[in-house]
Amino acid sequence: MHQTKPAAPAARAQRSNPALRPATDSPAVTTAGTCATFRPIPRKKGHGVTVPLIGAAMLLHNMDILRDWLFDKDRPLEIQDFIPPGIIAGDTSALLRQWQVALQGHHGPRGIHGPFFGLDITNPDTEIRTIIQARMYKALDIASALHAEWMVLHSPFTFWHSLNYTNYPLLRKTLFQAAADCLGPVLERAADAGVTLVLENIDDTSPADRSDLIAKINHPNLKLSVDTGHADLAHAKYGAPPVIDFLQHAGTNLAHVHLQDIDGHADRHWHPGHGRINWKPLMTALAKHPAQPPLLLEVRNNHNRIPKTAAILENLLTGN
Repeated sequence: MHQTKPAAPAARAQRSNPALRPATDSPAVTTAGTCATFRPIPRKKGHGVTVPLIGAAMLLHNMDILRDWLFDKDRPLEIQDFIPPGIIAGDTSALLRQWQVALQGHHGPRGIHGPFFGLDITNPDTEIRTIIQARMYKALDIASALHAEWMVLHSPFTFWHSLNYTNYPLLRKTLFQAAADCLGPVLERAADAGVTLVLENIDDTSPADRSDLIAKINHPNLKLSVDTGHADLAHAKYGAPPVIDFLQHAGTNLAHVHLQDIDGHADRHWHPGHGRINWKPLMTALAKHPAQPPLLLEVRNNHNRIPKTAAILENLLTGN
């Protein structure tokens, strides 16, 4: 389904809107009209192996807490301020300028979390789909201006879907086609901007749904993301496979991981170690994973403890 178009709408948006122009001292990212070339993930050595350094997903107001830790070793970071509907649908220029200033001096991998509230990529209503695409186009312009390499999108698949694929034989095919129709032009914009879209598991109970969808769409700028808490919640509540199986099933298409812990009841976004996930085998699997994706702590509270939590997980990555 991939057809590269000569137009570059993101670039045109930057030329017409000064607020969307990249910060001048930000490192360049290879775009080349196809998939993004991620900046090298910083790594550490331990016990004869080299493993990736863990980064963080964050809001702008967390930067004062985490700046030195992130910047000293150019750890990966993910910007999450542009998710809320009231922000992405409004004037983002001031917030964008603040982030451009805040990122000066950071040369590690970075991405943004795209908007998702009410934006179901399998919505069959073409008028609503136009709004969904408009939100994603704007988020991609922001990602380009911030030299982001990935943008997180939420998976549309649910437990209800998995229960009803047999009951409604055309359901899965219909969902896949709607998602392909929605994401087709968005992926062309992503290719122009040099951004990879990563599809994150939310209420998914089968890792195969997202893998099969990206295989159907077959675009180099569409990859997979795994959120450890979401996967474990689906495992606890719906009988989905365990987290480690979500990671292994993604294979070389795994381009992004959110690290968070839960209690098996709700999407807590606790620090790893505060919930029910067994982190030692999980981190061992990530250390050996063929894709070696960016690993980002995505926790709700106590951001000042992120460096300590990351250090614990990095020790597990090295086999300690």
